[in-house]
Amino acid sequence: MEMRTPLIAGNWKMHKTVEEAVQVARQLVGLVRGVTEVEVMIAPPYMALYPVSDAVKGSNVEVGAQNLFWEKEGAYTGEISAPMIRTAGCRYGIIGHSERRQYFGETDETVNKRLKAALQEKLIPVMCVGESEEERERKETFSVLDKQVKDGLKDLFSDDLGSLVIAYEPVWAIGTGKTATSKQAQEVHLFLRSLLEKSFGNVLAQKVRILYGGSVKPANISELMGMPDLDGALVGGASLDAETFSEIVRYNGR
Repeated sequence: MEMRTPLIAGNWKMHKTVEEAVQVARQLVGLVRGVTEVEVMIAPPYMALYPVSDAVKGSNVEVGAQNLFWEKEGAYTGEISAPMIRTAGCRYGIIGHSERRQYFGETDETVNKRLKAALQEKLIPVMCVGESEEERERKETFSVLDKQVKDGLKDLFSDDLGSLVIAYEPVWAIGTGKTATSKQAQEVHLFLRSLLEKSFGNVLAQKVRILYGGSVKPANISELMGMPDLDGALVGGASLDAETFSEIVRYNGR
């Protein structure tokens, strides 16, 4: 079976001025120096992408964008394209975060378009999926995820998706302090991996990293990472402080 390198990613959302972002990034570099068995990524706001990329250059901290548009250029006021974020120093692009779906009209169809744009630029796409509290209560978790994954990856083939990362973020656990239990998370991650296997075959299913997101903190990361199908975390609030985030990165005590 393919050994998947864990990825611990920090999504800073709409926090930090450029100066603050650079300061925290530099601090983080010092705190996670020497970590080799876990990949580390931070996604600062657009304004800070280039300065943060510059600040972490040569370290084991990678940079990602929180979103990207599907066209390379054009009359799309306020949007930022995959080539722009790549040349700003990004290796990753987060796509379809639940807040983008909730507040900015992101759909499975636009996720698919953004994903293709990211892959074309050789960015590593982190595709977010997850159900709301109402959907979970109605026992629709698996049907919601099935649609998000199938529509998000429409017209793509296993050869295209070698770098794909999926982040499972139950909407009811984002910023609420509620966390899926490790067993709940494992059940969903296993379901997502079996979906990938059905659509794209076992080789890709074993290669794709599936992250968990939703109130991840130093106190719960070790238990979550003990589950066989959890390959890392997409961390929100707890990634804003370099010390706290570094504790999550060093979940295995190294």
